[in-house]
Amino acid sequence: MTRLPLDEFDEDYEPDDDTPPYWFPGTRMPDEARRIGLTHHVPDGALLDFAGHLDSARPFHRAVAWVMLAVFGLPVVFYVIRLVQDLGVH
Repeated sequence: MTRLPLDEFDEDYEPDDDTPPYWFPGTRMPDEARRIGLTHHVPDGALLDFAGHLDSARPFHRAVAWVMLAVFGLPVVFYVIRLVQDLGVH
């Protein structure tokens, strides 16, 4: 068996694999989300993928995370307040 000569300028000494590059969409999806079938093509998976790409070291990304928290958290808070009012609990 003949071996191919090694390229002296090649810095990648690892064997090649079929994993997509880290910048492809859907690569930062949690394992549990992938297991249940979420991908970046469905709305819930797209939100997970988007949130997974946020970097806490960047101020704009932090602001986006706070806005997302408000958008998804405030309706729950308002619903609980309305529920408490409807039950007549003081």
